[in-house]
Amino acid sequence: MPDKFILPIGALLAAAAVALGAYSAHGLEKHLLQSGHDESLSQRVAWFETGVRYHMFHALALVIVAVAIGSGDYAAAFRFAAGAFVVGILLFSGSLYAMTLGSDAWRRLGAVVPLGGVAFIVGWLAIAYAAIKR
Repeated sequence: MPDKFILPIGALLAAAAVALGAYSAHGLEKHLLQSGHDESLSQRVAWFETGVRYHMFHALALVIVAVAIGSGDYAAAFRFAAGAFVVGILLFSGSLYAMTLGSDAWRRLGAVVPLGGVAFIVGWLAIAYAAIKR
């Protein structure tokens, strides 16, 4: 991922996480009840809130990576971490959002959530690698 995109992508993803968190607090339950998800309401709200939490953590991590990246020898590891965090947000949080808002058939995306988690872990390991090698 080109350096010049990491900070704006992180900031935009953080803004989206705030908006989704506000939606979770002020409209999600009503939407789910209107969609007929009465029985699974608490589970779906928990999925959504978990998605928002990890979304925000990793959007902030992108901002930190953008600041830390510099032009050093290990900038590639930071770029790799940034890409892993974006993939993680899309797979982990995106799957949880779809499972929350979609029909019961969308629960199959639960199999994708761990792949996003692995992407998050890989991103953090890339940062650790770059930090140790500096």
